[in-house]
Amino acid sequence: MSKELVDALSELEKEKGIDKNVIIEAMEAALVSAYKRNFGQAQNVDVNFNEKTGDFHVYTVKEVVAEVADERLEISLEEAQQINKGYEIGDHINFEVTPSNFGRIAAQTAKQVVMQRVREAERNNIFNEYSQYQDEIIQGIVQRRDNRFVYINFGHVEAVMGRTDQMPGESYQPQDRLKVYVSKVENTTKGPQIFVSRTHPELVKRLFEQEVPEIYDGTVEIVSIAREAGDRTKIAVRSENPNVDAVGTTVGPRGQRVQAVVDELHGENIDVVEYEDDPSDFIANALNPAEVIAVQFDDETRPKSCIVIVPDYHLSLAIGKKGQNARLAAKLTGFKIDIKPESEVEFVDDDSTNSSEDNIEDDSPMTTDSALEDDNPAES
Repeated sequence: MSKELVDALSELEKEKGIDKNVIIEAMEAALVSAYKRNFGQAQNVDVNFNEKTGDFHVYTVKEVVAEVADERLEISLEEAQQINKGYEIGDHINFEVTPSNFGRIAAQTAKQVVMQRVREAERNNIFNEYSQYQDEIIQGIVQRRDNRFVYINFGHVEAVMGRTDQMPGESYQPQDRLKVYVSKVENTTKGPQIFVSRTHPELVKRLFEQEVPEIYDGTVEIVSIAREAGDRTKIAVRSENPNVDAVGTTVGPRGQRVQAVVDELHGENIDVVEYEDDPSDFIANALNPAEVIAVQFDDETRPKSCIVIVPDYHLSLAIGKKGQNARLAAKLTGFKIDIKPESEVEFVDDDSTNSSEDNIEDDSPMTTDSALEDDNPAES
């Protein structure tokens, strides 16, 4: 070994941010194992690195005892005091046993340790860098795809996007630039693993934060999001500032702000509705663009459930194509929603909602036949 190793360790410390003392300790530990393995020694061994010369020295360590039971591990008090009269029982003495060809072994071991530490440091640096971006949007370039993942390059790391995180109808081609939501960052044994998504509801929220300064600074708050990726999303917004129109601010002049998000999501429809503290008003807003006549609750028998009465001519509009409008409204508000036309109100018991058959919650399909006929689609 030589002074070149010391210089190399100093350079690594500057470029990679790896503490050279950590590498030296790792090399010393590795060389202890290498010495025992190559020279068949079982005694206590210590390896020290001389930072001035760049050389490693091997020492066998013996304990000072009254009577020697194992010469490989112990030395008598009499022999120890011949070396130095200050030694006492229980002290440890180092005897240099550096083999003549140990330099070659040390060089190979040092190289392996340095490479391993550099890889570990790079992995940790990447993990620390991208863990900051978890739950945020980042732009990357599509590298390739296979049956399971789309691989997206972020410069010196590659992220993966699984099937469920890929937007229906979107085609991902190499060199495409793509905005994605970082859903998870893991530090695995194989290195940092970054998972990204185009279908996560939070992607919509982050896109609006980029387009609407009032959302970014908190003047307007996105309270909840209900999304069926690639097709339609509803978001509920509010503002504590009475002088700010939360919906108008979010939509923007002539719809420019919401249109920018729609374009990024390749045409996904986005409904922006006003959040209200009163559940009746909030549910009515969530069913937009349908008109709502009344909202009835029965908290005693069916908590978080309601019957919504709409004009007959707005029934299909309230339910939406394949029940989508009502389903998204249920997700947005957190209520089970039963939709009834005005003409059937007389058949509904005001004190109970158990007779309703048109329950909408999450992904449950509507059962009202008239609302699902192909010639009566309802889209906002």
